[in-house]
Amino acid sequence: MEQTALASAEALGIQLEELPRWQCCGAVFPLYEDEAISLLSPVRTLAAAGGEPLVSLCAACHHVLKRVQEAVRRNKEVREKVTDFLQVDYGGEGRVLHFLELLRDDYGFSRLAAEVRRPLAGQKLAPYYGCLLLRPGGVMQFDDPENPETMEEFLAALGADPVSTAYRTECCGAYLSVTRSDVAASTAGRIVEAAAKAGAEALVAACPLCRYNLENSVGSGGPRLPVYYFTELLAEALGVAPGEEVKPG
Repeated sequence: MEQTALASAEALGIQLEELPRWQCCGAVFPLYEDEAISLLSPVRTLAAAGGEPLVSLCAACHHVLKRVQEAVRRNKEVREKVTDFLQVDYGGEGRVLHFLELLRDDYGFSRLAAEVRRPLAGQKLAPYYGCLLLRPGGVMQFDDPENPETMEEFLAALGADPVSTAYRTECCGAYLSVTRSDVAASTAGRIVEAAAKAGAEALVAACPLCRYNLENSVGSGGPRLPVYYFTELLAEALGVAPGEEVKPG
């Protein structure tokens, strides 16, 4: 997933720099903001960006970082407690972006379409947003939480035929895959079955955990579909392979 993202970014002339000594985002946003210990890791990451746009390839990481940033901006007590402990100067500045947002808002899907070398023509692909990219809508501000269009527009720019399906904005089961794998598999299975019934040939995810759950789903006997990460399809459409030397334009 990372290799295809980096190869694609290079082909598009987008410069991505890995944060030095990066660490886990914290995995989940805490139920209570006063759980300061849960905010240390994401605040350290946000501060390390130094005010530059912080881009994530993972919806779950993006969700945590975006919500923690909002909490730091809004809650002075939380901000002071966490930044004093970490001894960092961070007040919530900087842009927190999912790579799809970078492609949509900074690069532009129309410009992306012009760079496609191997269109995904005729491929019926069902976008799967899940819940973390979209909710809470007032904080994430990624797209309309009930009727998003970003991934459909992205796939159309690559030349594919997007297929909107039921459950595309529902949870995949998330970390229940660790504690209650049967529940997660059943939940993800409904998503896969709905995509198959809508005529999709494959699902497209923007979160590694979502992809894992969808690939390991157990539905009610319906067909199984391949699940692609959005960066894999981006690299395919741009005609680049991980590690291959490419030039913008």
